[in-house]
Amino acid sequence: MSVVRGGRRVLDSVDLALAPGRTLAVIGESGAGKSTLIGAILGLLRPQSGRVAWNGEDLRATNPSLVMQEPRAAFNPALSLRRSVMEPVKARRLRLPEGRLDRLCTGLELDPDLLDRRPHEVSIGQAQRLGILRALITKAPLVLFDEPLSALDAVTQKHTANLIAALQSEEGFAALVVTHDLGYAAAHADEVVILRDGRIEEAASAETFFRAPQTDYGCALCEAALALGALERAA
Repeated sequence: MSVVRGGRRVLDSVDLALAPGRTLAVIGESGAGKSTLIGAILGLLRPQSGRVAWNGEDLRATNPSLVMQEPRAAFNPALSLRRSVMEPVKARRLRLPEGRLDRLCTGLELDPDLLDRRPHEVSIGQAQRLGILRALITKAPLVLFDEPLSALDAVTQKHTANLIAALQSEEGFAALVVTHDLGYAAAHADEVVILRDGRIEEAASAETFFRAPQTDYGCALCEAALALGALERAA
């Protein structure tokens, strides 16, 4: 898949594959093309070549869900969080299975009473978990996470990442995580794609990549992450 914006090729021959229940981390610095990739997957941008498909069908028919980077900005400040969380259900005219909302609240360690508040009345960590709740409420088979932990402190990041992993194991959705956080990828991804200047620089299983990256750029990213203490495991 290739995408041109403003006369510039922002994504160039990017080919991704993701199986149900698996996590693919797309890692790249600012300007690598990560946001454009999400836009193309969601159908907000039209590729100049290639296609976006899931199980052989147009991905838009799958209605993938998105967890945004800025937790509070993801919600309409004029609406209660309950109305915002339930918007995807209403928009798709779905019938919510009995008890699903409560089960997801339990899995995300959220007090259901928080749903009756407005976005400014909850913490950043609670707002991000409510964003995850909204993404999972329709039981979408593919969930996109756009820098899902970057607004959180280190302790909350780790806890939230573990909650996501537990729910993924239970629900079986595929997760595409766009991030610059190699620590998250090392701990939770099955596959890793390194995006650089709109092209795939390296693609491998997470285990292979963090044990022995095959490109100079991949090595440099791992070395920088190790120096900053961002990697919990490097092999």
